[in-house]
Amino acid sequence: MPASDMTVRDLISRLAALDPDVPVRLAINPFCPMAHRLADVLVAADLDGHPTVYLSEDPDAVQYGYLPRPVAEALAWMPPVDPPRGPRRRLRAVSP
Repeated sequence: MPASDMTVRDLISRLAALDPDVPVRLAINPFCPMAHRLADVLVAADLDGHPTVYLSEDPDAVQYGYLPRPVAEALAWMPPVDPPRGPRRRLRAVSP
């Protein structure tokens, strides 16, 4: 298993401190960030025959919607947006 793979232990450790009644969403595709609902947890062999946990999305709600921008920014999938500098310019009326 590559060192970068998250394990069940890692996932449980991260989730243990959270409110157990909060909904879970899966963030997918950094180029078009979407949120997906989870439906099931499965254990099966990966392509190399190693046991692996798979989280499946809800087939009845394939895409829950766009990923909220603060989440995409926290994942470094989008750059943070800075507020405009200084006051906004006002448009002047133009005489015909």
